[in-house]
Amino acid sequence: MDELLRAPADVRLHDIDTRSTPGFDGDKADGERALADGVDELSSLQERLHAASTAGETRRVLLVIQAMDTAGKGGIVRHVIGSVDPQGVQLAAFKRPTEEELSHHFLWRVEKQLPAVGKIGVFDRSHYEDVLIGRVRELAPADEIEQRYDDIAAFERRVADSGTSIVKVMLHISKDEQKERLAERLDRPDKHWKYNPGDIDERMLWAEYERAYELAIERTDADHAPWFIVPADRKWYARLAVQSLLLSALRDLDPQWPSADFDVELEKQRLADS
Repeated sequence: MDELLRAPADVRLHDIDTRSTPGFDGDKADGERALADGVDELSSLQERLHAASTAGETRRVLLVIQAMDTAGKGGIVRHVIGSVDPQGVQLAAFKRPTEEELSHHFLWRVEKQLPAVGKIGVFDRSHYEDVLIGRVRELAPADEIEQRYDDIAAFERRVADSGTSIVKVMLHISKDEQKERLAERLDRPDKHWKYNPGDIDERMLWAEYERAYELAIERTDADHAPWFIVPADRKWYARLAVQSLLLSALRDLDPQWPSADFDVELEKQRLADS
């Protein structure tokens, strides 16, 4: 599945079917069972990663989730990341920059949220907002936006070299599907709190955002910080796909339980005698 989701060199989002399920032939029920089947392995790998860090292991994982509104970022956090020990997760949700953050380089606030050793870090939106909405809404001069691509590439190279496995995911939702999800939020009082009138304004710039995503992916995709495009019209598939990407990253790290730094048999005898 993972290789099928890897962003192509010349990505064109319009050509990618948002209802497709690359690498998975089952239906929703099959997908939900597969997601449940992966929980134990994901939880075990996360625990091993954390345990290894207590013995000096310095590796960690960073999952970057980018998407248009309603694409399912929150569902990924709840149904995929929520299946592991919360003590092993660092979640950062990047909102509109504060005045203090705006007074620094745009990566300043991101640097502070990088995961500690032994953790799975999750960015719900990220530094890519600065080349997405920043580009579409012209929040910075064009030459500054161009420089940001290079800054991001250099930043991610340094983060990867420090022992962080980076997985960047774009949840790719169609404009029609987003419209249905926004309509549901308006129809249900329990969803009104999730509705933002500004989402309609952003929908009017759909083509511009697609192009901004394409440019960001093309300029910053790398083997040490790969981009994956996950079709997101089917929520169950998006969750399964992200779980698969995380499992692959953790399997590649293959964290091991640390060896005991005490005499196990002696401690068993001491316990028996106590």
